[in-house]
Amino acid sequence: MIGILNYGVGNIKSFMNVYRKLSIPVKILNNESDFDGVEKLILPGVGSFDYAVDRLNASGMRDKLNSLVLDYKVPVLGICVGMQMMGNNSEEGKLQGLQWIDANIVKFDVSKIKYRTKLPHIGWNEVNPSFSNPLFKGLEKDAIFYFLHSYFFKCNKQEDSIAISDYGISFTSAVNADNIFGIQFHPEKSHHYGEKLLQNFAQL
Repeated sequence: MIGILNYGVGNIKSFMNVYRKLSIPVKILNNESDFDGVEKLILPGVGSFDYAVDRLNASGMRDKLNSLVLDYKVPVLGICVGMQMMGNNSEEGKLQGLQWIDANIVKFDVSKIKYRTKLPHIGWNEVNPSFSNPLFKGLEKDAIFYFLHSYFFKCNKQEDSIAISDYGISFTSAVNADNIFGIQFHPEKSHHYGEKLLQNFAQL
């Protein structure tokens, strides 16, 4: 059973629709009592860093989430701002992240972006796995995903970065440390590529 955290930030219904299409059991987590029977977790996120952290704190689910991920090693997938919250902090705000992965979230340097539209980085882009990882099984070549962000995840340990993309600079677009996975792009908006990635996560 996959549990999707509903803390007021993220495309919950889109994820539900994908997993139902794939016939994979899924449920929405609204409070601590909903976590029973969950074997994997998805932490979605859209909007600003501090807003997302505030909403997670206010949901009353942060302690339970921390315990399952850090103590019980339940696999978790953070998406967009959900991934960014896994780091230490962000230039976008003042609050502390979950600190699951040693990383800082920094803003793109617009002077290095050659495109007419500078920020946000929006639309389809290639995601290139740095090495073999089960999250990208079957997606090693020619996979493209939908992005919408102005800040990126800067790993302090290079081995945590499992995929890179390019937008003026090469940046980490996916991370993995033990049971913790994160992706900067939106699989729920990425058609069959996104479906395949979400299926891979379910099969970890």
